Amino acid sequence: MLPKKRPPTHPGQMLLKEFLEPMGITQKEFSHHLGWTYARLNEIVNGHRGVSAESALAFADAFEMEPQFWLNLQQHWDLWHAMRGHKNIPPISEAA
Repeated sequence: MLPKKRPPTHPGQMLLKEFLEPMGITQKEFSHHLGWTYARLNEIVNGHRGVSAESALAFADAFEMEPQFWLNLQQHWDLWHAMRGHKNIPPISEAA
């Protein structure tokens, strides 16, 4: 369920605060482990880039979890932000 008054947690924030920091892993170390550039990981952590299916698979492998966790976080983030500017469209049954 999406929060109503605040944006959901961005997957990059979750990655940093709930995984990397508690494990004592730096972004530089993790990007090297993934075979990514630091910039790519840092853009996700700072919310300037979303988590793709490929990224979700990489995070899932690294943390031995399901990729759907990361994709669900991204989907909630995207949907919440899309709802902010969405103009409601009446149901097709009311269009006649």
